[in-house]
Amino acid sequence: MKLLLDTHAVLWWLEANPRLGRNAALAMGDSANLCRVSAVSVFEIETKHRLGKLTLPVPLQLGWETTLTAEAWNILPVELLHARQAGRLPGTHGDPFDRLLAAQAEIENLTLVTCDPAFAAFGTRTLW
Repeated sequence: MKLLLDTHAVLWWLEANPRLGRNAALAMGDSANLCRVSAVSVFEIETKHRLGKLTLPVPLQLGWETTLTAEAWNILPVELLHARQAGRLPGTHGDPFDRLLAAQAEIENLTLVTCDPAFAAFGTRTLW
């Protein structure tokens, strides 16, 4: 399975937070699955940390590269196609992070690991 991790899935995995869905945790923990983290999520996490709205989980305090390597996660950069598709997605949902994640999941044929119901409006394939 090819997965794109929503921001909260990344954080809850790294914190061993029980709010992470059972199916999500099993899929993320399965080494046969490809897990990708969007550069959008990195931006969101770092912005919230800078604003004092988020304490970085211990693994991220060691650095993104170290964490990505340790978890065997791949980074997914934002490309022109992603940005264009995010802007074209239907509906009024205004969160640009969610729009970019939905577009990336669609274009890259990834299942988005999220508990956020907003993605249903975009027709995004999700797992929780």
